[in-house]
Amino acid sequence: MDYEHTCMIRGDGGRTLRAILDQICNKWTLLVVATLDQGTLRFTDLHQQVPGISQRMLTLTLRNLERDGLISRTVYAEVPPRVEYTLTPTGKSLIPPALALAGWAIEHVPDIEASRKAYEERR
Repeated sequence: MDYEHTCMIRGDGGRTLRAILDQICNKWTLLVVATLDQGTLRFTDLHQQVPGISQRMLTLTLRNLERDGLISRTVYAEVPPRVEYTLTPTGKSLIPPALALAGWAIEHVPDIEASRKAYEERR
């Protein structure tokens, strides 16, 4: 089913699809998902393994991923409370396309950098 057909069926002009892609393709989501592909992690461990992410942004990203069903959050009734995050089957299904996109980016870095340099020189 193509994009246009999907939008016609949903009747929302593509808003739902754009919202999902906005979430999946944001700066932090793929890094968090790729990190959780290594296995279940606690918040602190996840924070340490995703370079540059603030605690607030990690919290927001995790909430959105949980809301969308890409991760599960397990709270253990301990003192202090222990919270663990893991990918759901839907979250795991994001790994192959994410790796394909990352591979494409790595393969085309020289082309893109050359194009950017040529563009800046023309300006």
